[in-house]
Amino acid sequence: MAAGPAGAALGRAALAAPLVLLYYGFSIGITFYNKWLMKDFFIDSLALSTSLDIGLSNWSFLYVTVSLYTMTKSSAILFILLFSLLFKLEEMRVTLLLVVLLIAGGLFMFTYKSTQFNAQGFVLVLCASFLGGIRWTLTQILMQKAELGLQNPIDIMFHLQPLMFLGLFPLFAVFEGLPLSISEKLFRFHEAGMLFSLVGKLFLGGILAFGLGFSEFLLVSRTSSLTLSIAGIFKEICILFLATHLLGDRLSLLNWLGFAVCLLGISLHVVLKAMNSKGDKALEPHKEASSDPDLQLLLRHPERGEEEEEAVETPQQH
Repeated sequence: MAAGPAGAALGRAALAAPLVLLYYGFSIGITFYNKWLMKDFFIDSLALSTSLDIGLSNWSFLYVTVSLYTMTKSSAILFILLFSLLFKLEEMRVTLLLVVLLIAGGLFMFTYKSTQFNAQGFVLVLCASFLGGIRWTLTQILMQKAELGLQNPIDIMFHLQPLMFLGLFPLFAVFEGLPLSISEKLFRFHEAGMLFSLVGKLFLGGILAFGLGFSEFLLVSRTSSLTLSIAGIFKEICILFLATHLLGDRLSLLNWLGFAVCLLGISLHVVLKAMNSKGDKALEPHKEASSDPDLQLLLRHPERGEEEEEAVETPQQH
């Protein structure tokens, strides 16, 4: 009689074991599949937006001047803020909006002058700015999410560069393929020195581009895409400022006013970042203490505990 129930239990366990294994297989499989799918989705989207941002930006120089390009490209910080808010990387604050408006408006005034407007070039730069907002927002998501495993700049560049090449190659083939194929400096060279000189220049440019990408990804991984955009704007201001002294470019009163407004926005961003970092450090001990609910209750109601102890001791004395 005892063997009957035990045998029935073993039979039910034998039937349930394959079902449990089947459940484990699909559950574990979909977990790793989702992780792989999301990682590839972000990488593919980032590579495509990066290649199109670079390609459209360079293509626009065929139609617009540097001044018009700089004025239009300054809108990238607005797109970065928009996508940072959509992906919840930044919190909507009045001070943050003020910083972005000060920098964008100041940069526009700083680079403003009468330029020859070209609608096709303007649309190309505006599309590049929009893609730049997607590009740096996705970069921040990839590099600051530990579960994706791409915090190292070398690692993310290893995954991005082949896909970026595939995104840029069609533009290169259409617009530069034929002139390059018949160029005497490459495929129709007559002197080996000319070929080695060209290859050396390309190699040096590749090293500089690698260093630029590494520094950009490193900055985004430690700060944010918005900070990178603001740092890039300050770099452009320095270049334009040096051009007035080295190349003899002239700036009007409106340009200098825009320069001051832009510096005000950058300074405000630095001050707010410093204040937020100090606030986060001050909140860390409280967060650690509140992680234990029992300890939190004791900290919130110390007097109630003492009153209960006194109430217990009072009947014992009587």
